Amino acid sequence: MGLNETPKKLTEFILGKSRNISDPNVFHRISLIAFFAWVGLGSDGLSSSCYGPEEAFKTLGQYSYLGIFVAIATALTVVIISMSYAQIVEFFPTGGGGYLVASKLLSPTAGVVSGSALMIDYVLTISISIVSGADAIFSYLPAQINPYKFMVAIAGIIILTILNMRGVKETIMPLVPIFITFVVSHAFILAYILVKNFTHLGTAFNASFASAGQSGSGLGFAAMIFLVLRAYSMGAGTFTGIEAVSNGISILREPKVETAKKVMAYMASSLSIVVLGIMFSYVIFGVRPQEGKTLNAVLFEMATKNWNHGVASVFVLIILISEAALLFVAAQAGFVDGPRVLSNMAKDKWMPMRFSSLSDKLVAQNGILIFGAAALLTVILTKGSVGLLVVLYSINVFITFTMSQLGMVVHWWNVKKEEKKWKGKLAINVIGCLMSTFILVTVVVFKFGEGGWVTMAITGALIILALVIKRHYNETGKLIKKLDALVEATVTKEPDMFDDKSMKKERPVFKKGEKTAVLLVNDFNGLGIHTLLNVIKTFGKIFKNFVFLQVGIIDTGNFKGTAEIENLKEHIQKETQMYVDFVERQSYYAESMTAVGTDVVEETLKLLPAIQKKFPDPVFFGGQLVFLKDTFAENLLHNYIVFELQRQLYKKGIIFIILPIRIY
Repeated sequence: MGLNETPKKLTEFILGKSRNISDPNVFHRISLIAFFAWVGLGSDGLSSSCYGPEEAFKTLGQYSYLGIFVAIATALTVVIISMSYAQIVEFFPTGGGGYLVASKLLSPTAGVVSGSALMIDYVLTISISIVSGADAIFSYLPAQINPYKFMVAIAGIIILTILNMRGVKETIMPLVPIFITFVVSHAFILAYILVKNFTHLGTAFNASFASAGQSGSGLGFAAMIFLVLRAYSMGAGTFTGIEAVSNGISILREPKVETAKKVMAYMASSLSIVVLGIMFSYVIFGVRPQEGKTLNAVLFEMATKNWNHGVASVFVLIILISEAALLFVAAQAGFVDGPRVLSNMAKDKWMPMRFSSLSDKLVAQNGILIFGAAALLTVILTKGSVGLLVVLYSINVFITFTMSQLGMVVHWWNVKKEEKKWKGKLAINVIGCLMSTFILVTVVVFKFGEGGWVTMAITGALIILALVIKRHYNETGKLIKKLDALVEATVTKEPDMFDDKSMKKERPVFKKGEKTAVLLVNDFNGLGIHTLLNVIKTFGKIFKNFVFLQVGIIDTGNFKGTAEIENLKEHIQKETQMYVDFVERQSYYAESMTAVGTDVVEETLKLLPAIQKKFPDPVFFGGQLVFLKDTFAENLLHNYIVFELQRQLYKKGIIFIILPIRIY
């Protein structure tokens, strides 16, 4: 193996081999049916049963009997929010979730608030899932090795980041058995507890309602209601993950909307059943926190204490490992949906536009690295505290929930004259909006001093950053429009650029042996025309042949099926042909070459042999926007791909000249 092949082989080993975007089956191969989507996306919601009910139950303190009311309210909320998101899926069949809902139905500014909260939410999805998974594993292990739990969480984030660089489906498939183990083991133990202790459950119900009727046995009716509502709000982590399906529609199998609704139904039913079972079991056994163990671990040990010791030990180990594994699977939602939200915002110029691109594995590779690194930093800064992470997580989730529900409420009200069933649909979103708002306000008020201010500050900072980025792109856009005005003037007047009156105005033929200029363009626009005119101005009549080369970039916006790829191909062929027609009218030979892919440099290098075969000594040209100040921000926000392409062509002994295009 040569030295040049080593990096490529290493990349393929880590990421897997590149997908062929021309393969008509590529979308089928990387898309997910409802069951696998339930594993990859729905597990985010189901896994919250490992920490959400625990936080709610701890809030009740000695009044654990009130857990029955909290459990019922929680299960109903899961169902209502899921129903409201099913309506969002129908209204936004291409996906996008809270960001698109707020942007389209409220305002772009509301969208950036929701999108910023959602991105932080997905960072925390990864963080809390991994940390909670580590907690579940170490609940079974001896207390002496607890100090290593933090390192396990760190390693978990790094490993999942690498796995996700290989693609979504490759990551989910090996985890299906683990997911099934979680579902089966939890269904068994919860059914066992409830059946074996059915009379105790009835007693607990009677005691709970009797206490409520007696004004909470000395607690006071108002205080009891307050405690139940507070516990209900503190268990907000239980509802996280419902958003994931609406954001991940693009990776679902056709028909996407129906698949998404099935996944929502699977997740809502499984989560509500598990939450009810766990909370009722907490009440039956009167579970109390133990140092170094999750409440679920304490519950499972209490439920199996009368079993054969060996059997009980093995079962508890299996069920805790399945919880840890499911939490690791749940982190997938952050890696799958987080980069897609980032990409959607990048296409709208709230984030650097380079994040809208896909890698050669057809995943948002840069986004995965960013979310993995951010999750790693979050775990380090919070020292892996589940309690703190739940607070940070819940606030951002319910910012998005509230804005999404509010957006749908506004929509149903606006279309009430056209929509016959608007009242029922409006009612679902109104209830969802009220629930989301109540939980958001409660968590912020009660947990502001315990970490809530941190997430508010981080979210606010991200929103401000997005506004600054948008302002920069808007100002740059105004400058670029001056270049685009050149297109209209040039096409209208069609001056004889080459000033060669001796040439015949017939369709020119290829001039073999003459110099050829290869211009890298991106649509028929001011930048391309300006680059062409600069070539003529600088080199005069040296070049007799012109080749216009354009690579259509596949990003998350157009990666929706083979039809979209074909549309992209037709678009870039049409745009480059406009250059050809224009130059031919000047009596010079021209042709176009196009390709589609996820990387301009890679696709250009693939076209190089064909170019060199017909044009033995080509000179490449590319225009580059030049700003008044060369700053790190400018480099991050704008495309400097021509420098990388120049470097790669120089290695092959090919001339690439970058022509500066000043826009100040």
